[in-house]
Amino acid sequence: MDFSLESFINGKLLLINKPINWTSFQVVNKIRWLIKSNYAIKKIRVGHAGTLDPLAQGLLIVCTGKLTKKIVEYQDKKKSYSGTFFIGATTPSFDLETEIDSTYSIKNIDKKILILTSKKFLGKSKQSPPIFSAIKLKGKKLYNYARKGENVKLEKREINIYKFELTKINLPLVDFRIECSKGTYIRSIANDFGKELKSGAYLQNLVRTSIGNYKLKNALSINDFEKMIIN
Repeated sequence: MDFSLESFINGKLLLINKPINWTSFQVVNKIRWLIKSNYAIKKIRVGHAGTLDPLAQGLLIVCTGKLTKKIVEYQDKKKSYSGTFFIGATTPSFDLETEIDSTYSIKNIDKKILILTSKKFLGKSKQSPPIFSAIKLKGKKLYNYARKGENVKLEKREINIYKFELTKINLPLVDFRIECSKGTYIRSIANDFGKELKSGAYLQNLVRTSIGNYKLKNALSINDFEKMIIN
């Protein structure tokens, strides 16, 4: 693999396995810093093609140099995820970033009901993004409003769910695989899934496994990238 300075300036596509508790922005900053430090340069363009939440892990496409101009092309590709819903409770952030605020009975929920409910999500629909997200409203990120307890009106966005498979059911935990369009929030699917069950649900963990034809199995960890660029 070519890790010359010229390759980074001309434009390089990096597949990175984003770790849990890192923001996508932190990954970009780390890669930018490693390139600048290793080659003793003052600046280099680096950007990512689609945010992953801090508590999610998995594939992050990072572009450098001239390739940053094509980031939108990678953002538009289908995404695939695997993860786990916790059924019978909700959190304000729809995941484990915030504490559980409500609990619900799951005694009437079984495998058949769960599978039938998952099928309701297939195809195009309008989705409300989570208030705890980096989407900007009036110049401020939504999570800034959420952390202050401010109410905001969110515009629904059109999404498309191509595949939604429940891979393991061991209530209150349900493992899943989803293939979806850009802009889809899996946390919102978790919350909406709970509502459809007339119960509650939140996202317990999430891994992005692919973006278009790019696969997580081919991605580098931050440490691997650091070793390769230094050597």
